Amino acid sequence: MRCRYCFYLEKENLYPQQRDFRMTDQVLETFVRDYIASQEAEEISFAWQGGEPTLLGVEFFRKVVALQKRYCDGRQISNAFQTNGILLDDEWCEFLAEHNFLVGLSIDGPRELHDRYRVDRGGKPTFDRVMRGLEHLQKHKVEFNTLTVVNRYNAKRPLEVYRFLKAIGSQFHQFIPIVERLPDAEDRAIHLKLGEPPLAGSGDVDLRVTEWTVEPRQFGEFLVKIFDEWVHHDVGEVFLQMFDVALGNWMQVGSGLCIFAERCGRALAMEHNGDLYSCDHYVYPRYRLGNIMNQPLSEMVESDFQRKFGNDKFDTLPNYCMECEVRFACNGECPKQRFLKAPTGEPGLNYLCAGYKRFFKHIDPYMRTMASLIHQHRAPKEIMSLLAQKP
Repeated sequence: MRCRYCFYLEKENLYPQQRDFRMTDQVLETFVRDYIASQEAEEISFAWQGGEPTLLGVEFFRKVVALQKRYCDGRQISNAFQTNGILLDDEWCEFLAEHNFLVGLSIDGPRELHDRYRVDRGGKPTFDRVMRGLEHLQKHKVEFNTLTVVNRYNAKRPLEVYRFLKAIGSQFHQFIPIVERLPDAEDRAIHLKLGEPPLAGSGDVDLRVTEWTVEPRQFGEFLVKIFDEWVHHDVGEVFLQMFDVALGNWMQVGSGLCIFAERCGRALAMEHNGDLYSCDHYVYPRYRLGNIMNQPLSEMVESDFQRKFGNDKFDTLPNYCMECEVRFACNGECPKQRFLKAPTGEPGLNYLCAGYKRFFKHIDPYMRTMASLIHQHRAPKEIMSLLAQKP
């Protein structure tokens, strides 16, 4: 595939001499061994993305599972696997089911909405091929969720997207707003077509975004309309990451999703050759921490640079955000999108601020009710019967 909005395709420009982007066996073993050794938890989670991980073939992931067994030292291993679904077949799905991989399937809605941007290298639509991959997942009872990129086109039809995802059997939905800036001179110098995220606290303000970037208020309305249908009909049956995380923040237990946490810096990205970067949205030269083939993974993760990267998420919030009534739920969202000026003139306001304010203020009474139900040791889905009793 060659999705028109993909921010990662151009990362090959960071490796101008490279022609083969497959991870070698040596890098793979070093990563699996060191990643397991750096964890203290009894369950260790691996996340495989790509590009498209299925391009490496099933045999690569048979090696993954074998290495995990060799180095796990009795601890439990789980694997998450993000795919566009096109190459999924019986062999793939037998393997994924056998080893309990959780598959995230990328799909942007029904045919017209999906095919707007999710095309192949020849510019041809991919919807039918993705649906065939989904059929294989369901045939082999592979656990899956759906990941939907919310762009300026499909954001206009929120209920159509939501009802479609339910209709194809998805019970777990992730909605990812796409926000991409156009490049400046520095970006163009390394042949990038999309702009690098602003430096924390730099005052870098740039309103030039791509034509597929979702608009702030549009994204807020997208979430509100889906939430209203969900809270009246689907609580406890369909699970949306955005809503689950919000409920956690309303219950004051903290966010399990980095974009809504006070601080970040624990969701790093590793490239095919072992280069480690601060985050998958920050795969740029200045955020390269080192390489696992010549530096311990834990040392890079705990480096002063990476600690500052994670702390800057909170430390560089403008006062306008610190005084906001829904800051506890948002925490400024992802730093890569903080390139607006606040009404006070301060730099560092998130591009999607207006949308999140609309959404979080709207869901407040519902979240309070569900949090109260949980504190009473009752199920959150009882909110549906409470709402049904109201005129």
